[in-house]
Order: sequence, then C-alpha cells, then structure tokens
Amino acid sequence: MQIQTPDWVKHAVFYQIFPDRFAKSKQPRKRLLQNFMWEEWHEIPTLQGYKGGDLWGVMEQLDYLQDLGINAIYFTPIFQSASNHRYHTHDYYQVDPMLGGNPAFKELLDAAHDRNIKIVLDGVFNHASRGFFFFHDILENGPHSPWLDWFKIEGWPLSAYDGNFPANYAGWDGNRALPEFNHENPEVREYIMEIAEYWIKFGIDGWRLDVPFEIKTPGFWQEFRERVKAINPEAYIVGEVWEDAREWLDGSQFDGVMNYLFAAPTIAFAAGDRVDLAQIEGRSYHPYPPLFAKEYGDKIQQVLELYPWPIQLTQLNLLASHDTARLLSIAGGDKASVELATLLLLTFPGAPSIYYGDEVGLPGALDPDSRRGFPLQASWELDVLDYHKQLIALRHKYAALRTGAYQILFAEGTVYVFVRILGDEEIVVAVNVATEEANISFEVANLKSPHDKLLFGKGDFVWKGEGETRHLELMLPARSGLILGSGK
Repeated sequence: MQIQTPDWVKHAVFYQIFPDRFAKSKQPRKRLLQNFMWEEWHEIPTLQGYKGGDLWGVMEQLDYLQDLGINAIYFTPIFQSASNHRYHTHDYYQVDPMLGGNPAFKELLDAAHDRNIKIVLDGVFNHASRGFFFFHDILENGPHSPWLDWFKIEGWPLSAYDGNFPANYAGWDGNRALPEFNHENPEVREYIMEIAEYWIKFGIDGWRLDVPFEIKTPGFWQEFRERVKAINPEAYIVGEVWEDAREWLDGSQFDGVMNYLFAAPTIAFAAGDRVDLAQIEGRSYHPYPPLFAKEYGDKIQQVLELYPWPIQLTQLNLLASHDTARLLSIAGGDKASVELATLLLLTFPGAPSIYYGDEVGLPGALDPDSRRGFPLQASWELDVLDYHKQLIALRHKYAALRTGAYQILFAEGTVYVFVRILGDEEIVVAVNVATEEANISFEVANLKSPHDKLLFGKGDFVWKGEGETRHLELMLPARSGLILGSGK
C-alpha cells in the first residue's frame, strides 16, 4: 500500500505541554475556581496537587513559543478529570473547567492556528476513570446498570476505592482508578470513534494515543485512522509505543510513535556514564550502558531501517517526556550532555519534540518531579535557550535537516559525523562526546557542496583534495558539536 503521512509534521517542531504546570493566566478570567489555594508554583510537585496552569496561560505564552520556533504543541490530556495529569478521563467531550473549559480551548486553538501553530491532543481510549459517568452508573446500580458490557466486569461486588477487597473489574496496569473499556463491544468502539471525530471537527490537528498497544481488538486502529482521516487527511495520529512499533507503522494505523528508540541510544551516547541509573529505573527504554560512536551509529541505522521513509519523517522524536525524568537529571546534571543530545535531536529525521522547560534548563527527577512548574525567567539558563533557538532556526531554514536523507560519514571512538542531503543541499553534523579534543580525518568523496560555513557550534575544519580523494579534517573541542553548510 502507498503510505500517506501528514506533510506538516515533517516540518514541525513540537513542544510538549503538561497543562497544569506550564502557565497560569495573568489576566482576570471567568473561572470556576477563583480563590482556590493552589500548590505553590515553584515548589516540588506532589502526586495529587494542582498548581493551576490553564489554557489562557498557554495563550499568553504563544509569543514565547513562536519566538522559540515552535510550530506544533502536543498537550497531555486536557479533558475533565480528577487528577492533575488528567489521564483519568471523566468526560471526553468537556475540557477541564480548571483549564478554562471548551471556550478557552476554542480561543487557544484559534489563536494558535492564526500563528500556524498546530495542536495535538492526548487521547486516552484504552481506559476511562472510575468517575466516568458510564462506569459510575455501574458503581451505583451494580448488575442492573445498562453499561455493564462497556467494561470488563469480573464479579461482584465491585470495589472501586477499597484496596482491601478485589476490584472485580479490569483496571489498566491493575489500577482500579482506571477501568478498562471493553473494545469488543461495538457500542464502545463507536463511542470512541465519535469522540475522535468530534475533536477533529472542532479543529484539532491530531491525536497522540495513550498506551494504544493495549487495545488488541482487530481492526480498531485501522477504523480509527479511516474515520479521522476522512475528516482531515492531514490529521496526525501518533502512538505511545516505547519499543519496536512495526506492528502499528505499516501505513494503515499510525503516522508515527513517540520515538524512544531514538531517545535511548542518543542519551547513552551523549551522556555516557553520567546517566543517573536511578532516573531510568523501571522505564522500558534503555539509555544505558554508554555507547561509543560506532555502536551509536549501528543503533541509529537500525532505527532508520525499521520503518518506511514516509513514517520516519513523521516520527515524534524526543529526549524526555512527562513519563521520564528530565534529560538534565537523567544526565546527572551535566549540561554538555543535554546540548549534545539536543543537537542530535534537532538534526534527525522526524518531528523533534521539546518537553516544556527543557529549553531553559529545568531539571526534574522521575514523576512527579519531572512535572514541575515552568520556571520564572530569572531562573532560566539563557545559554540553553539560545542554543535551542539556534538549532530550531537552522532546522526551519534548511530543508535537508527536515526531509533530507541521513548518511553516516564517520563513527569511531567518541566522534560521530553524519550528513543530511536533499538535492544540492548538504548539511554536515559532527559530535565529539569525549572529555578531550578530537582530531579526525576521513574521506567524503560523494559530497558535492563546499560546506565552508560553520552554522553552529565550535571547532575547526579543513577540506582537502577534490572528488574521489576529498577529505574532511575536523578539530572538535571536548564535549562539543558543530554543523557545517555551504556559504551560499
């Protein structure tokens, strides 16, 4: 089959926002909770506390995001829920009133679209919450409820809150707060399809799908794709799959997945033995043990060969998310590791995703610490913000960095060099992860451009010879990277 993926994603730089923690509106707004005592914004977050971020606050930060170079936002869940992360959905048709409800979301959506910023929402369709109306009816009415077959009821009585008794229903990951839908029921299937359609018609630009691998009903995700794409063929469908995702990336289901297969080796190469093992414990990606350049290149080549090229260009590439510790904390606080990994992220095929706050040096251990409030400007690491802006601007400027072929030129010891090629445009990227300067020389016979301009980073370079005997000599400082392009 011919694989069709949304063109805009290939040119997108995403920004992932955890709505309770990114921005609280500074304007007086009509909100249900006017005088609530929110958790202190800059204190370490707790599992259950709210800090009061809202969608109006995001709207007020669109200038900041646009200046950074962001042209797509992925929101973790925004629907009504009794949890600060909102993965416990109460009502799929209502944006949480704490965030401003449906009117605030419509206002934000319009404001973002006016700036050509796309909006992707998080869809939690494997399970709902025990406060979800249809499940709550079962809690109230037991076996008399008309909604019994919507969930996986295993016995009576149900125990939704008391862990001393068996739940008697299936909850995601054994969590009784998250009753699993029965996707074999055609009514459940139709209900989820209609939710997906409703918000696409409302104007969103795509869905990020929470734990989609848990839904094993044959044809479910194929139908989901058909119905979403029938409304908007350019809608983005991206799944949360941490490992080999070929099963879902054949062109009939998702356009991409959250690319932890890229994140893990990239962190293992850039941070090496600085990785704090406590911050990756229990996670199903493996940014450890350390990798040298050849091993890194081998792993990247494997990742690039896993999926068809149109899918590679619409992968959601990331280094951290709300489900991991923040990159700075994974790297044991080492800023150079973060910069090197970010350089590799923003020059890789697929859509890069920046986790809110990473661009200003925000640390954070595993959940809930990785979901801190966005820092005050006085606490920003301005050099980190600066290189994010530089790299994002280069990605927007050079089409080769977005859709060009990816070819490894050199991968030995601590030095990794590759080129992105699109037509006559060639961009060379080099990284040295060692704690000492590296001097290397290698043949580059197949490159056409002169590459005489340092676009990013520091180091010296010399081109020698012509055609078949052309060589590139690089002098790379310790823990550094650079980007070379032609002077045109």
